[in-house]
Amino acid sequence: MFTADPGPEDSAPTEQSPGPGATLRVHKALTIPMSEITWRATTSGGPGGQHANRTLSRVEVQFDVEGSASLGPRQRARLRERYGPVVRAAASESRSQTRNRQLALERLAERIAAGLRVDPTRRPTKPTKGSQVRRVEAKRHRSEVKRRRRPPGDGDD
Repeated sequence: MFTADPGPEDSAPTEQSPGPGATLRVHKALTIPMSEITWRATTSGGPGGQHANRTLSRVEVQFDVEGSASLGPRQRARLRERYGPVVRAAASESRSQTRNRQLALERLAERIAAGLRVDPTRRPTKPTKGSQVRRVEAKRHRSEVKRRRRPPGDGDD
């Protein structure tokens, strides 16, 4: 299920999320079984000394859109169009792998929900009669102001 490029030698092997009945709730109509989500832990990048260089605290979670049984065909097509065949999220803010895993799962759920959101189509509205009158009146007023600026006898009327 995991098809990303192989990471550095200090990355943990890809693991399935625990619990046969555990699910990730994306929104009220969609829950994804944790068995469809893969995750891996790597060392956090950047400075940080011994702890950051040794512990596998950064967590990356992935959801395979193509192989998911929990998505319908339209949902699958929408996610594929927006994110491609795999949706990824990562977290490395905390020193704790457990907390980073929670953050990464939350981000994955938010990202999937955003990818599935359908924006309403814009319906063009007709200008009101009052706004049309105000626009024409403003044009007429502006024209009059510019006409008064002209020197006298310069093709007036």
